[in-house]
Amino acid sequence: MATLHDFSAKTIDGAEQPLRQYAGKTLLVVNVASRCGLTPHYTGLEELYRRYHDRGFVVLGFPCNQFGAQEPGTEADIKQFCSTKYDVTFPLFAKIDVNGAQRHAVYGFLTTQATAPEGPGDIVWNFTKFVVDGAGKVAARFAPQTEPGSAEIVGTIEKLLA
Repeated sequence: MATLHDFSAKTIDGAEQPLRQYAGKTLLVVNVASRCGLTPHYTGLEELYRRYHDRGFVVLGFPCNQFGAQEPGTEADIKQFCSTKYDVTFPLFAKIDVNGAQRHAVYGFLTTQATAPEGPGDIVWNFTKFVVDGAGKVAARFAPQTEPGSAEIVGTIEKLLA
């Protein structure tokens, strides 16, 4: 059975990166956008990353322009925006599609997994959040509006890090 570790993705700087490098780590995988009403979630994502990074937790941000064209910039634009506006230090990847015929393989995997509290299926908006365990299996999926620091997300992360 496939896991997230079976895939690779281009970093925001253009290097192909095998996701197996995150084996053993708890991940929060999020499709992000710079011009969305939910863009302030970057603050909470970065706070989670800094809070739990030393315990083996990593946030992976995947910019996507499929929802209201809210991520129109280049990778360089996105990287600069995230760095200067939100002091993002967690890994960012190249802009991808999360739905449709050009859906990136990472999201082909994520969206087919049986998940709760949100079930499998297409991504509905920016900032959909997937918690992935150290074995690369999806442990939970959360709706875009769910705050990164919510009790549900933090509880899931802490359970996996225990």
